[in-house]
Amino acid sequence: MRLQEFPRHPLTFGPSPVHPLERLTAHLGGASVWAKREDVSSGLAYGGNKTRKLEYIVPDALAKGADTLVSIGGYQSNHTRQVAAVAAHLGLKCRLVQEKWVDWDDPVNDKVGNILLSRIMGADVRLDPHGFDIGIRQSWEEAIAEVEASGGTPYPISAGASEHPLGGLGFANWAFEVAAQEEQLGVFFDTIVVCTVTGSTHAGMIAGFAALEDLTGRPRRVLGIDASATLEKTRDQVGRIARNTAALIELGRDLRDDEITVLEGWAGDLYGIPVESTIEAIRLSGRLEAMIIDPVYEGKSMAGLVDLVTSGEIGRDSTVLYAHLGGQPALNAYSGIFD
Repeated sequence: MRLQEFPRHPLTFGPSPVHPLERLTAHLGGASVWAKREDVSSGLAYGGNKTRKLEYIVPDALAKGADTLVSIGGYQSNHTRQVAAVAAHLGLKCRLVQEKWVDWDDPVNDKVGNILLSRIMGADVRLDPHGFDIGIRQSWEEAIAEVEASGGTPYPISAGASEHPLGGLGFANWAFEVAAQEEQLGVFFDTIVVCTVTGSTHAGMIAGFAALEDLTGRPRRVLGIDASATLEKTRDQVGRIARNTAALIELGRDLRDDEITVLEGWAGDLYGIPVESTIEAIRLSGRLEAMIIDPVYEGKSMAGLVDLVTSGEIGRDSTVLYAHLGGQPALNAYSGIFD
């Protein structure tokens, strides 16, 4: 398997911490629940799951002589904030297209949280009125062309880094990091719960854990909780990226359909809009564990975990690893729901 052959530029503190959620486990009365914390994995602007992906993308950007990272997301994109952080860390310029992906009635939605941090870090932030879509965006392609026209050398990084050829490697490696931590802790996580939207975090995990299963013979379930509210697009994209990543690391077989699971039921009707179960999950996580989660991604994946454990869909004898992907800065744009 080729995973260790890909160059990696360290942007994290090392393995992200894993710890039991004892009070949440007791409250749910079912499976044992743990968390792996991408939200505290890096010193670059609060970290998050995209920082781990960028560790594999940065060597390619530097090798190509880029002077400007160009990316895209919504007004409160965690991804664009992390791209801006990495650009500042490397001494590169950063051009960000921030589209109106969420129709959220908050007058400071384009001024606080993630977008504020990107501006503080020196990114050239351009607001765009277009709505949400997980595909390749014309506004992003135009921004790349503008950098070229001004004499710069842009390096394109798609939304969530998901369409980047190397976008799944960070979380393929995450799977092997989990396996090393299991050995240290004397535990085995038979079920992984992760939020999925643009798909490469979830897809990378699928490829990595498939490789581990082939090595160890111990299967797991990797359950992606859809937060896109465009289920079929996300399901197709996760499958495509997972298979591309599996081929890249030379898994040596096709992924089985049962290894690619995207579950619906917690996204609501629109991306980025918290529903009742989202808010309840945020309050529950905060009240029981002082673990802060956000209303766009983690609030929805935690809502899924809560229901899957309490319904018995995840059995009482399971040991579950919740992937906390970060995203808390976006809470500043949703303060009204916690009055």
